[in-house]
Amino acid sequence: MRRRLLIVLLVFSVLAVAGFAVPLLASTAANRTYEFTMARTADAARFAALAQPALAGGSTDQLRAEVRAHADLFGDGVVVVDARRAVVVAEGMGAAEPDVAAAVDAALRNQPRPAPADLRPWSGGDVLVSHAVGTGVRVSGAVVLRTSVRPAVEDIAVRWALVLLASLVAAAAVVVVVFRVARWVLLPVDQLARAMHRMTEGREHPHVDVVAGPPELRGLAGEFNRMSDALAASAQAQRGLVADIAHQLRNPMAALRLRVDGLADGAVQRSMLTEFDRLEALLDGMLALASADSTATDLAASGADARCDAVTVIAERLDAWQAAATAAGVTMAGPPDPPTSLPVRCADGELAQVIDVILDNAVKHAGAGATIRWSGRARDGVVELELADDGPGVADAELPRLTERFWRGPAARATAGSGLGLAIAERLITARGGRFAVTTGGGLTVHIELPEAQA
Repeated sequence: MRRRLLIVLLVFSVLAVAGFAVPLLASTAANRTYEFTMARTADAARFAALAQPALAGGSTDQLRAEVRAHADLFGDGVVVVDARRAVVVAEGMGAAEPDVAAAVDAALRNQPRPAPADLRPWSGGDVLVSHAVGTGVRVSGAVVLRTSVRPAVEDIAVRWALVLLASLVAAAAVVVVVFRVARWVLLPVDQLARAMHRMTEGREHPHVDVVAGPPELRGLAGEFNRMSDALAASAQAQRGLVADIAHQLRNPMAALRLRVDGLADGAVQRSMLTEFDRLEALLDGMLALASADSTATDLAASGADARCDAVTVIAERLDAWQAAATAAGVTMAGPPDPPTSLPVRCADGELAQVIDVILDNAVKHAGAGATIRWSGRARDGVVELELADDGPGVADAELPRLTERFWRGPAARATAGSGLGLAIAERLITARGGRFAVTTGGGLTVHIELPEAQA
């Protein structure tokens, strides 16, 4: 939009400046050409007035002196002839030259010569100006003056240069005005775009402080601020509702569990306790999800920067899960040449929670005899972590749903899981500006990318 607006405004401005400059250049050339022609025509008329008494039998001394002085001053050629085409005075050119002879014939017939075309800075050559000698219809001779257009062309070039310079200054001023106008018009749009980007990142209350721009766009910014407040309040209420429900259900659940413990029928008791375990896992997952959403929102809003060593966190979590993995018949291993340190921009508690979710799924579902391996490397400012198992994996159709909230695969439905673990892990990683993905192929592989923390 900015480019199109600038192009339209700049094209219009250039055309407007050209619309003033081009006619002004043409007018300047026409005026100077007219001045030049009139000045030389006046000189020819003056010589004709001086030649009239000389052709009537008087002295030609004054005429010769004037012609010579004019030729010395301007470098023009002048020829004066009588009615029989006899040369009376010739200075700088001859009457026998074809173009001069044609001009003499026209003047003796009292025919005016056509006005020369408007001069331009690149024009050159000479102009012939003729004038009849005599009064009324009686022509007693002719005056022909040949003059160079160079002085007039030089003046036109100077005037054109001034006009073009003024046009460039005007164009530069117009460009500055165009950019300022475009910035004034588009400033609210840019601020709205940045606010929308912050909103898509999960930040709450991304307000737009618009103090400039068209009134319509300022009004739109105000509406956006109200919408942002409404969405933030709704999201906060939703998270609070989830947390409150999960918290409030714990007390009734505890009371029911106590009553179930007192049942005499052991089979019924075990069945009900299994369902209670599932409900408690679901409540725990809902609380963890609400906490993850709140943490992600706070991170996006504040931009808080935390760091930890991914190698240290993974080593601690593998050690913590070693007993559970051994009981399930699962082996955990690292790369042959593990990195000594992989600093990432993520809190150690958050990364530990993500690793726990991945290891929990792998230990429960990879199966006895499976191996869980991890690897990591830093590249181009990003730390890439992988945790893979060689268990049965999942069907390709189920793979995109692994990070959906409350979704559980067929193999997991018999356990007390909540279907929220991977969703929570993905939320925590993306909140730190990272990427979380799960792929399959001879087991499941979890890919984690986090910004590398600078030393």
